[in-house]
Amino acid sequence: MTLKSHSWEHPLLSLAHEAWHSASTPPNLPIQSEAELAQAYTHCEALTSVHSRSFHMASHLLPPAKRRAARALYAFCRVTDDIVDEIPISATRDVDAIRSSLEDWRRQALSPNAQIDDPVIAAWTDARARYHIPQRYAEQLIAGVAHDLVYRRYQSFEELSAYCYGVASTVGLMSMCIIGFAGQQAIPYAVKLGVALQMTNILRDVGEDWQSGRLYLPLEELAEYGLGEEDINVGRVDDRWRAFMRFQIARNRQIYEEAWSGIALLNPDGRFSIAAAADLYLGILEDIEAHDYDVFSRRSFVSTWGKLRRLPGIWWRSRRVQSPQHGGYKR
Repeated sequence: MTLKSHSWEHPLLSLAHEAWHSASTPPNLPIQSEAELAQAYTHCEALTSVHSRSFHMASHLLPPAKRRAARALYAFCRVTDDIVDEIPISATRDVDAIRSSLEDWRRQALSPNAQIDDPVIAAWTDARARYHIPQRYAEQLIAGVAHDLVYRRYQSFEELSAYCYGVASTVGLMSMCIIGFAGQQAIPYAVKLGVALQMTNILRDVGEDWQSGRLYLPLEELAEYGLGEEDINVGRVDDRWRAFMRFQIARNRQIYEEAWSGIALLNPDGRFSIAAAADLYLGILEDIEAHDYDVFSRRSFVSTWGKLRRLPGIWWRSRRVQSPQHGGYKR
């Protein structure tokens, strides 16, 4: 099976492979009791349950050790994101101070000698050491989050996909290390899935992001449908907006479809979890459609019952997914 590749993917794959081949010093977690480490992981589990019900549910489908590592990864990403996002954009905001805080966090979270008094850093350091997560992926994620300090508009989908790589594909690539995967041939699929997941977030959160001073939709594509920032500002849902959103959702679904066969390249005990993450987010697209593409007055979601109802079908499809290539699993 030949993996379909798009022009926007080429620079992203270069970043992913560069990070994969980069050298990094394995982190060292100062000796602490298993009870203390368990408390650090419990803290990350609680943080995950509060901030992302979908990720919490999907990660629950992993074996216990991988589950807690995935939630430590989520907690690291959550803290990183919050440094930038919890402070509203304003003319008076001290961007340099935020950038300094982000750099301090980078040094602490990626230090070869972890600070055990921070539960997120303790659990994250233990997880990245156990699962040999390349440090460069974490660095790329922090750099991607830092883009929000400077860039609030994206002219093209190519520019936007690079942002998606930084804040989402990197997470998928690190998650892949935790789950186990069949070599470098899995990397393009993780990149695709990360872009698809982040684009779903973007389409869901248009109204919220606008209120925060950000617009993640490609300006060139808005213009092609006769739309501009004033339409976003007033939350106008008309035929132009519906056509624009139909195009965005169709492309988003296509990226999910292209990423799907990569699930077969994951260790079998992690396929259900990743398939669930993808399918539950596809449900958000369905909810956007069901509510006439209104992403201004409401936030699209899949209910808890809706998620549970989808799980049996997701499990069946994850068992039957055909591998694009064959090989042993890297653990």
